[in-house]
Amino acid sequence: MKTATTRLVAGVDEAGRGPLAGPVVCAAVILDPRRPIDGLGDSKALSEAAREALFPLIQREALAWHVEFVPPAEIDRINILQATLAGMARALHALSPVPAHALIDGNRLPRTLPCTAQALVGGDAREPAIMAASILAKVARDRHMVALHAQHPRYGFDRHKGYPTPEHLHALRMHGPCSEHRRSFAPVRAALQPSELF
Repeated sequence: MKTATTRLVAGVDEAGRGPLAGPVVCAAVILDPRRPIDGLGDSKALSEAAREALFPLIQREALAWHVEFVPPAEIDRINILQATLAGMARALHALSPVPAHALIDGNRLPRTLPCTAQALVGGDAREPAIMAASILAKVARDRHMVALHAQHPRYGFDRHKGYPTPEHLHALRMHGPCSEHRRSFAPVRAALQPSELF
């Protein structure tokens, strides 16, 4: 049973700011200090197998967690930075119990938060709660992109997850963008037909 002195701290991170397609995914996690999780690390530095093994462990052992998807249309409407900050805020607001403080990876804080917060550059390599959030966000997004591949197989989303690889850029030039592409991103905009620009 939690004592009244327990101060709940959430870690927040995102996955998918750089891709040309798919959502940006934000996660917030409150770890249980009584149940430490071995093997946490920056999701980018972990193998896919390690991330997949940690994903259900984090969900089971954390006091609270939430994963928020921000779709391409919202990214195009308000830009990728604002979409990321909005997703982080929504992930934090969805946590129950509400944290007293949030540690957010990066150098910017969302404007409307349910608690005090601190931005931490490189936080996904320093803070276990941010590491856990980075793993949830990365695995959730990768799984989503694999599912999107079934709907849009010409682009190879299951392999590059929407990032601007040579394979993806070639597919964009050959087929034009699909509904999952971010039209505000320059390589996607360049692949649009003139009639789609306005």
